[in-house]
Amino acid sequence: MSANRRFRRVVRIGPVQVATYYDSRGREKHTAACTAPRCGFSTDYDSRPAAELAARTHRCRVR
Repeated sequence: MSANRRFRRVVRIGPVQVATYYDSRGREKHTAACTAPRCGFSTDYDSRPAAELAARTHRCRVR
């Protein structure tokens, strides 16, 4: 089964995008994902400030 997520409140902090969505159980989650090629950084958080902090401190190893 594919994960159809509707992202809202999408902001970009450097190469990382932070967005809010509801998971399959109806809980609000926040994700931070790097958009740089070959980076692969993507994590989910329970709070928006945690996701934004991860976006601000993320450093891509791929150059």
